[in-house]
Amino acid sequence: MKDRSDFPADAGLPVSVKIRERLQAAGRRFHANDNIADCIEPGELEQLLDEVAAKMQDVLDSLVIDTARDRNSADTARRIARMYVGEVFSGRYAPPPPVTDFPNGERLNELMIVGPITVRSACSHHFCPVMGRLWIGVMPNQHTNVIGLSKYARLAEWIMNRPQIQEEAVMQLADLIERKTRPDGLAIVMEATHFCMAWRGIKDTDSRMINSVMRGAFLNNATLRGEFLSLIPRKTP
Repeated sequence: MKDRSDFPADAGLPVSVKIRERLQAAGRRFHANDNIADCIEPGELEQLLDEVAAKMQDVLDSLVIDTARDRNSADTARRIARMYVGEVFSGRYAPPPPVTDFPNGERLNELMIVGPITVRSACSHHFCPVMGRLWIGVMPNQHTNVIGLSKYARLAEWIMNRPQIQEEAVMQLADLIERKTRPDGLAIVMEATHFCMAWRGIKDTDSRMINSVMRGAFLNNATLRGEFLSLIPRKTP
């Protein structure tokens, strides 16, 4: 028979508690829109999915849904857990996507615009969908790292696949792209519909939120900023 000392000190603890304790020990923040992938050990994501599924079953039971007899909701707890952990909130649990960059050998220094990029997120207030589009403007210099167009979409998806507030999401994406590319200027505009308004609350399906982040040359040069904004074909009411 094994002695108690043969078992890890955290044996029997829910995997979410183990991850949370690691984050706290490292002095790390773990807000809804933070990535915590580097504090998750191999195999723990599958355990986390199991834990979320079990707790989601408790939620369904508390909602008085007969999942034992209702074939439509029999596997709903597992489906919701898989959706949160592996899909719509995957930006919290997955490492950043690999992004290959290249030196600016041609010394490109003209405005480049990428978009519209379709983005899907969820508001951290109600976990309701946030659906929209964004545009990215880059003013490169000779030291800028050049990345492929599809990589901007991958970086946006990684940031947006978390419970978010739109204003913070755009700032996070701007920080990430700046670190990856080191441009003279960066501009991002996002336009989105928030289902916490369209699906609940006042049920306004036409309202959209538009916000922007301007960095470097776009912040300091009104002409460049105006050129970027004039080239974005946003929807009209």
